[in-house]
Amino acid sequence: MADSVEFWFDPSCPWAWMTSRWVDEVAEHRDLDVTWNVMSLAVLNEDKDVSDDYKAFFPRALKYTRLVAAAKELHGAQIVKPLYDALGTRIHPGASIDPDEVIPAALAEVGLPADLAAYADSTEYDPQMRASHFEGINRVGQDVGTPVIAVGGVAFFGPVISPAPKGAQALALWDGVVAAAAYDGFFEIKRTRTRGPIFD
Repeated sequence: MADSVEFWFDPSCPWAWMTSRWVDEVAEHRDLDVTWNVMSLAVLNEDKDVSDDYKAFFPRALKYTRLVAAAKELHGAQIVKPLYDALGTRIHPGASIDPDEVIPAALAEVGLPADLAAYADSTEYDPQMRASHFEGINRVGQDVGTPVIAVGGVAFFGPVISPAPKGAQALALWDGVVAAAAYDGFFEIKRTRTRGPIFD
């Protein structure tokens, strides 16, 4: 029987991107049933005192979360992961900060209509986007970020990794995460990051 996994991501978050690549690696060797859900760093921080530089990033990030939410509502849940992959490849390893380049190319790659891009600037599906966001956040608490992963119904923030492990290392980390999730009294493990995202 496949392991049930839920994954919440903001397409703009490099750490969520790294973790998603790890989950993809694990899924090549383990039977995982992964549900991909959007969350929003802009929504997460809307009532927080953050730097002006970080605040300036939110409008761009919202474009991607709104686009994914609209695509899910209009074209089904199965499009979420391909669209995330297409967006994330351009945003992260591709290092593009221009949504007007990223969005049309990503839509074309996954075979979605070009006019779907208009939803990146629309609030029409914000209720669904926010509901998805809070479904993840409410399961782990407010003092976290993206990604949020649930394994077998137990949710946690992270893991935050760089680079994404491959092969046996990826599976060993997965087994450790599953073991931690299986213990009802496990809440937190953390150390200060000493490197940035390493895309390969």
